[in-house]
Formats: sequence, C-alpha cells, structure tokens
Amino acid sequence: MSLKKKPIADREIDEFAGTLRGKLLQPDDEGYDEARTIWNAMIDKRPALIAQCAGASDVISAVTFAKEQDLPVSVKGGGHNIAGRAVEDDALMIDLSPMKSVCVDPDAKTARVEPGVVLKELDRETQAFGLATPVGYNSTTGIAGLALGGGWGWLSRKYGLTADNLLSADVVTADGELVHASEDENEDLFWGIRGGGGNFGIVTSFKFQLHEVGPEVLAGLVLHPFEDTEAVLSAFRDFTQEAPDEVTVWSAIIHAPPLPVVPEEWHGEKVTIFATCYAGAIDDGEAALQPLRDIGDPIVDLIGPQPYADWQQTFDGSAEPGARNYWKSHNFAELTDGMIDNYIEFGEKLPTDATEMGLIHIGGAVNDVPVDATAYPHRDTEYIMNLHTRWEDPKQDEECIGWARDMHEAMAFYATGGVYVNFVPEESGQQQAAYRENYDRMVEVKNEWDPENLFRLNHNVEPTK
Repeated sequence: MSLKKKPIADREIDEFAGTLRGKLLQPDDEGYDEARTIWNAMIDKRPALIAQCAGASDVISAVTFAKEQDLPVSVKGGGHNIAGRAVEDDALMIDLSPMKSVCVDPDAKTARVEPGVVLKELDRETQAFGLATPVGYNSTTGIAGLALGGGWGWLSRKYGLTADNLLSADVVTADGELVHASEDENEDLFWGIRGGGGNFGIVTSFKFQLHEVGPEVLAGLVLHPFEDTEAVLSAFRDFTQEAPDEVTVWSAIIHAPPLPVVPEEWHGEKVTIFATCYAGAIDDGEAALQPLRDIGDPIVDLIGPQPYADWQQTFDGSAEPGARNYWKSHNFAELTDGMIDNYIEFGEKLPTDATEMGLIHIGGAVNDVPVDATAYPHRDTEYIMNLHTRWEDPKQDEECIGWARDMHEAMAFYATGGVYVNFVPEESGQQQAAYRENYDRMVEVKNEWDPENLFRLNHNVEPTK
C-alpha cells in the first residue's frame, strides 16, 4: 500500500533541493538506485525522494520538508539493518551516509563521529592512537544504527555497549530543531537514544568514550568437527562461566571457508567454531585463552596476535551485501543441555551453505549497568543466539525463513523473552520483547519528543498523545 499522501509539485521539490548542501535524488536520477539499495537484498523499495545530507542543516531541512508534505520519513546510516528500515516506498529517505567525519581527541580519549561512518572507518581513525570503543562484529555496519540499538562486540564484556560509551549526541528532533543530549542536558532524550533506536530523533553527531586497545590483540578462530559439537559446547559453557571480562568468545556452526589456513579436506564441511578476542595485554590473554584452546581435538587453531582493526574485519566476507538475509534471535541467561541438544538438531540441517548459527557470550560490563540506566534493557543476558539465514535464490525464501522460525520457536522455552532490537527482522513486531521493562518510559519519551510519530519507520514505540 502506498504511503504517499499527495503529489508534490516540481516547484516544491526544486525549492527543497535548493536548501540542501547535499543532493536530492528522484526516481529517474542517476545514483537513485544505488542510494536506495541496502545490505539485505530481500528489501527492494522505492522512496519518493532521497535527501543525501551533507550536515545537520540538511537533516533539519529534510525533516521540515517531510512534515510540510506529510511524507513518511526513513533514515539511512550504514543501511545494514536486517529489517531494512532505512528505505520505504513513497517515503522521504534521509540518507546520512555522506556524513563521514571522525574527530579523535587522543588526550581526552573521545571521538566525535558523524552518522554515515561505518565501523572500519571509525576503527581506522581511533586505532591511529591505539584507541577504540566497543562496536559490532561486521566492519561495514553503520555506527548510527548500531549505537542507537545498543551495540556490542569484542570489547563489550570489558567496556560495555556502544551505547554505554556514548557521552553525548546532537539530535534533530521531530520539530526540526537541533538539540544536544547528554547526562546533563535533555537527559530523557539521552536516555532514550541509548537503546531505543531511531524513535526519538535523528542523531547528526555522536561523542564516544574511547579506551586503550591494541594496536595488536590476541584473537582468532578454532575449528572443531561438527560431530564433536555436544562436547565442545558443553566445554564452551564451562569456560565462559569462569572467563574474565577481557575475554569474549562466541561459538558458531558454519561450513568451513576455503581459506589457505583451513586444511583442504575440510573446505565446505560443517564445523563448529570458536571466535575469540582478549581485550588486554597479549601475555595475559595467552593464559586466559589457553583453557579454550585445550577443548577437544580441534581441526586448526588460528589464535594469535593480530592488529585489532584487522580482527574487526575478519567476518566481513561472510556478510557481503547482495544476498537475501533473514535473522532470528533469542537472549538467554544460561546455556542448558536442552538448548545444546536443540542447537545441534537444527545445526544438522542448515538450509544453505552460507547460513550460520551463532552463540555469543556477552554479560560482563554490559550487565554491570542498571536496567533503567538506558533504554537498552537486556542486562540479564549471558548468551545471545542469532541465526544468520542467508541465501541467493528467492525460490528458497520459504525454506530458509521457515527453518529460522522453527528453530526460534524450539529455543523459546529457554530464553529470557528479550531480543536485541538490531536483530529483529522486519515483520516481527517484537517491540515489547526488544524494549521490555523500559517500554513504558520509552512511550513517555516518545510523547515528549515525537508525539505525532514522525519517526515511525523503525521498531516503533507509539506515542499515546
């Protein structure tokens, strides 16, 4: 169904374009299709207009125009979100991807970051000073959507969520005003943007706390035969219960990639892997990771010192744009024998060679933060399961989506009932699961900052006004 309320006169479009320092794209313009194309190839939508913003003033102009024309608003940062909310038919896409500035203050250990920056760009700038902030596992992810949803990765057990390291932000509100949000200014808005997604405004600048990391870390992969998965995951559970906060490890069932470091006879074979990183001194990491490396009889152990920025890009090849993707996720407070049994059962029948099943150990510093300190509520989560169902042929949609939904249902008995908002697929309607006990307060923040629900093309918190 079309979301467009009325046709827009060419004169009005030209006037809007004249207010922008960036570009305004219409459907027949060169660059339109590239701009509307996002990471998940299942999403194929055509905005009425795309405003490629060069700065905060462009964002203000775009929000103002959308309200005047009664146009729905979608917001694109990195365009990596699984639900594809960056783009919508007949909407105004506010494209932040041209906004790429990263300004590091090495003395204060902070970085001011614009919303078009992706993780590898941020890492490049911060690692020049041996600094980093916790971000995600795929370096082509946009910092904006990651941070607004919470954000976690290899450094989070030591230093918390991406959102926990947010010191302040500049936000364009639904009124078309630029405001500053921090612990001391517009505190309710600052609370809401740390985990509440794009519900409350459009962030045009983030200020993050940085930490001393690298430039080398102890990190890498260990591959095990799939037939050993029960014993391997049981040992993984024991290891994670005792691991220090500097250690992050996740396990996954995948098909072994055809890399030179993997024995050729295992190329394409189903394996269970550990991926791990130690956020501290390499010598300390050697001792801390040794029990993990002693588990079972691995095919290959690839753990060793490597540049942190390189480790951050290790998994990019398995998540390149252009494939069809569908995710399902659960949060868990513990890893039980029943979970392991179900996990193996579904691991035996991965629908495609590109599909991956991940079990991520989180907790640590993430769970040291009170539930009501930020909009992100999942401070009881020790493990996160994410099913990366991935395929090329649309004829496989039903099979692949069905497999993910069946496994999600089979694991629900063991789960907390919460789910990380950045892992929620488009159709799920899981706002209550994503925001949990913080939902009612988020409605209050929504009522204050976006009572007409202009920013609704997201996992939406509906206002009551």
